[in-house]
Amino acid sequence: MIKDFKRIFCLSLLIIFIVSCQSSYRFTKNQKSLIKMAQSSTPMRVLKITNSSDSILLRTKSSKIKVDPNDIILKKFIDRLYATVRDSMSLGVGIAAPQVGVLKNIIWVQRFDKENFPFEVYLNPEIIDYSDKKQPCLEGCLSIPKRRDTTYTRSETIMIEYDQFNKKRIQEYVSGFTAVIFQHEIDHLNGILYLDHLEQEKSQQKK
Repeated sequence: MIKDFKRIFCLSLLIIFIVSCQSSYRFTKNQKSLIKMAQSSTPMRVLKITNSSDSILLRTKSSKIKVDPNDIILKKFIDRLYATVRDSMSLGVGIAAPQVGVLKNIIWVQRFDKENFPFEVYLNPEIIDYSDKKQPCLEGCLSIPKRRDTTYTRSETIMIEYDQFNKKRIQEYVSGFTAVIFQHEIDHLNGILYLDHLEQEKSQQKK
């Protein structure tokens, strides 16, 4: 009797864990409301570190998104995120979902390593390899107003891995300035700002 109870209890915990994991991959009710608040072509408000509540969100790690080609909310959010980075008030070379208050692993990156410098969206992107060689780069951020700084910790070449809408997991090497953009935006997904790299550089110089 006790063994059966333990077995049922463990099975129940497993089911709860699986369901909670699956639900964490989807948009929350609040995130859906934020996305549906305006048309697909309407930019979203960019969070700023000068705002205390915004700053908390920008410092929070995002979660993976469930890749579903038929998810209307996902498509709309991707469109609105693109509209935000291309808005005349922003005009960035990349943007991450947390910057508009949606803690999901989605980024847009302008590919300066491709013809015509296209913007491309990446779902659940990760950096799985960094070159030892670093490159200095002047960085700015849509979430950090009126400031640009040169960082020295960005790798010259990285290997990225990401999901496509067809659910394929892709790997590719990226170099140069485009590699910096990927590192910058993927940092956002982990609650990291480029200012943190400056602090890291300062601490290393003191040693």
